Amino acid sequence: MALPRPRTVVLVAGTALLTRRALRRRIARSPLWPLPALTKPVSGHSHRQPTTLRRLLITERVPVAEGVVQLRLEGTALPRWQPGAHLDLVLPSGLVRQYSLCGDPDAPGTYTVATRLVADGRGGSREVHERLQEGVEIEVRGPRNRFPLVEAEAYVFVAGGIGITPILPMLRSLAARGAKWRLLYGGRSRASMPFLDEIEKLGAEGGRVAVVAQDEAGHPDAVAALAGIAAGTAVYCCGPESLMDAVTAALPEGCTLHLERFSAATADAAGSGAFEVELHRSGRTVRVAAGQSVLAAVREELPHVSYSCEQGFCGTCQQRVLGGEIDHRDELLTDDERGDSMLICVSRCRSGRLVLDL
Repeated sequence: MALPRPRTVVLVAGTALLTRRALRRRIARSPLWPLPALTKPVSGHSHRQPTTLRRLLITERVPVAEGVVQLRLEGTALPRWQPGAHLDLVLPSGLVRQYSLCGDPDAPGTYTVATRLVADGRGGSREVHERLQEGVEIEVRGPRNRFPLVEAEAYVFVAGGIGITPILPMLRSLAARGAKWRLLYGGRSRASMPFLDEIEKLGAEGGRVAVVAQDEAGHPDAVAALAGIAAGTAVYCCGPESLMDAVTAALPEGCTLHLERFSAATADAAGSGAFEVELHRSGRTVRVAAGQSVLAAVREELPHVSYSCEQGFCGTCQQRVLGGEIDHRDELLTDDERGDSMLICVSRCRSGRLVLDL
């Protein structure tokens, strides 16, 4: 057997050396490459079926109250929806915001949403009001429903301001079938309360609707609204966090409570302080400040981590948790998912340290 020529040996050895050096430089630039293979790659991959991205045309834009505009979006072969569903709007800037569908579920090819301008918000509502005009096309995802209308012997609804939007289709449905229902509807003023005329007409018979304008009568009384309701009543509430807290505290025994939030749930001081997050696969540890999200802290080290809504609604940032006690503040994950994963845009840590599969 002939031995390799010296020149061949030198060429092979040189190539191997250059390859090793290139690999070291690649790893130095991105220590996460290559990552160890996982038998079950959970992080960053939701178990839900992905929703299709559709492009719809805004065919109508009308004011329905002070600071509130209603948009009619039209397209073809749109999925049907049930009262309580919401739509993800992908705004021209790339921001993703969720708005409840408040139109007619039986209207083919049409979705209707309404949004209030929040002057000191994060920019989503301002973009809707300033940039979404008739004739503009917009991308949407959904609809999805985490606030469905369940079967019950009777219903009590408590809405605050723009929180009436997911409830309105429920009222129409219940009124059409002659179900037992009542509504407590509060707002800053009558002029600021969307769909007020239609709602008062729906509840004209039997005094079903109580309207409480803050500039006339102060804040709505959740305790009085829920006093004496029968067991088996389904209670629905959407509005400011303080209103939902009041309804939760006043819920009578034997009744079911259904809440719809437009932002992540708050929590008490426990679990709201700073803590550490170990990124298991990358071998790094980051510190999450008291006023900082896990997502923001992680992205300082891993800028390509996926995210979208930053409000705990869409599930894009779902990550597998290998250790630590999670403080869940999202409105999406199931009980099973909460056992070993979290949405890092809003949820935090109840212990001093979390370990993420990143």
